Amino acid sequence: MAEYEACIMGLCTAIEKKIKILEVHGDSALVIYQIRGEWEVRDSKLVKYHDLIVKLVKEFREVTFNYFPREENQLADALATLASMFKENRETEIMPIQMSIYETPAHCFSIEEESDGRPWFHDILEYIKN
Repeated sequence: MAEYEACIMGLCTAIEKKIKILEVHGDSALVIYQIRGEWEVRDSKLVKYHDLIVKLVKEFREVTFNYFPREENQLADALATLASMFKENRETEIMPIQMSIYETPAHCFSIEEESDGRPWFHDILEYIKN
């Protein structure tokens, strides 16, 4: 039920923001496949949730529901963390984030050995001590 409730909250937020084209990513196969109509809703407790989602989907011009297994859902975790850092201002228009996936790391050798032989955190440790 929590997965359905999260989906409903997301749809309501998108409707409130007047979003017309929406792409939903979820890690609950049950919810995603039931919403897409590929699986039947058998649990009587979920029927009302499913019906509400079907009603909410009609508010959009286009909605797609995509299933990502939890282990492949690192992007959602990163976005959830990022979203939790911002305070929403209802007056401000939120611009979409364009993301790209690269095959090679964007950084390397971010921590190198210090020339004086001390560990990289030595200066920080001294600062904290004093």
